[in-house]
Amino acid sequence: MRVTLYNDAGCPWGYSANPAFRVLEWRYGPQLEWRLVMIGLTNAAQEYVDRGYTPVRSAEGYARRFRRFGMPLAPNPRARVVGTGRSCRAIVAVRLQAPGREWAAFRALQFGFFTTTLLLDEDESIAAALRGVEGVDVEAAIAAIDTPAVEEAYQRDRAEARSAAGSPTQLQDKHATSDGPVRYTAPSLVFERAGLRLEAGGWQTIEAYDVIVANLIPDGERREVPNDPLELLTAFPAGLTTQEVAQLLTRGNDAPDRVEAEVAMLRLVSGGAATRTPLGDDALWKRA
Repeated sequence: MRVTLYNDAGCPWGYSANPAFRVLEWRYGPQLEWRLVMIGLTNAAQEYVDRGYTPVRSAEGYARRFRRFGMPLAPNPRARVVGTGRSCRAIVAVRLQAPGREWAAFRALQFGFFTTTLLLDEDESIAAALRGVEGVDVEAAIAAIDTPAVEEAYQRDRAEARSAAGSPTQLQDKHATSDGPVRYTAPSLVFERAGLRLEAGGWQTIEAYDVIVANLIPDGERREVPNDPLELLTAFPAGLTTQEVAQLLTRGNDAPDRVEAEVAMLRLVSGGAATRTPLGDDALWKRA
């Protein structure tokens, strides 16, 4: 099954959906072939300014609206409003240079947007967010941002993301028309298998995603919640946030228990099996 994710590193809704995506990856593994399409919410910061955005308004929004979803945040006002187009181009550049590593670059830039005050429409800040991402030649990616190949690929992404007219996403009012065409909002997932196409437009729950996958691959395999949480850190060597761990340990339709997830991780750290790296107001947990 192919799963296309329409997203933007600077969208807090797209960022907040990460726990649900980790569950899909855990449950269905290689049965899902993921594809990342960059929306490119704004090409320049002025577009946000014209809509009334300010640094403090953005920081307040993170604190008021998105902390409840549990992903790491550090809502400190930036020096100015930033656009997302250049960081999206950087992700496309990584995709062209090292196919598959765009996902790691995307995650690093998401952390940059929501746990730092980096101005992520400037090359120096984008490079700072990407440094340390395994398998990414940061300098080469930055140098490629303005090349015709990257621009062409980026514009293809933007055009595809703006093809939601008449879709189930539009019917559910999960679309946007902020720059004209009807587009998919972040995060939107499109599931395709054997000629069938189902959409989960905009913000959705893991239950919605799971129902779609189960209907498209009824003969597939579904991995259950592990009894040993260390298995999660083994499966996700790049690390998990506390809320991602909590969602992965959730059984049935129960609510994620963040406290118990954190306690489980702390016990692994105490026993030398895991490490804890501070990240915004949370942490990134990895197998030691």
